Amino acid sequence: MEIRLLHPDDAEMYKELRLEGLKKNPEAFGSSYEEEASRPPELYGERFKAENSFHFGAFENGKLIGVVSLVRDTGLKMKHRSNIYAMYVTESARENGVGKSLISKAVEKARSWDGVEQIHLAVMSENMPAKKLYASLGFEVYGTERHALKMDGRYYDEDLMALFL
Repeated sequence: MEIRLLHPDDAEMYKELRLEGLKKNPEAFGSSYEEEASRPPELYGERFKAENSFHFGAFENGKLIGVVSLVRDTGLKMKHRSNIYAMYVTESARENGVGKSLISKAVEKARSWDGVEQIHLAVMSENMPAKKLYASLGFEVYGTERHALKMDGRYYDEDLMALFL
């Protein structure tokens, strides 16, 4: 397995994996399959070039099997914080250390940013495997956002987690 930064030429693979995640685990993301299906892959490629964000991919035999995004806040009062978004590992690659490798790479990158003191993320409260993974790397729950997402008439709570560097 190789973990590396995603480049604009990875955009098509990224979109495919992103849509898989949105379809198979819609409750885990703020965005929806319907919203993202029509977006051109180039949109993701442009995001991969941003200065305040890094998008990591896990590859196995040239195939993208997992992704995570790390975004640094840029506001004067918030630039000591960064956020993890869009974490997804394809079902066939779960429980093999892919997720831990991706999050570890994001944490390593955040530590390298001058002035970043903490990393935040939100995870569906019922997603025990993900919460266990984040906790194993030092993330702690500091709150719960009730009814964070609403899908098909059902509400989903999200636990808010942070790692203080």
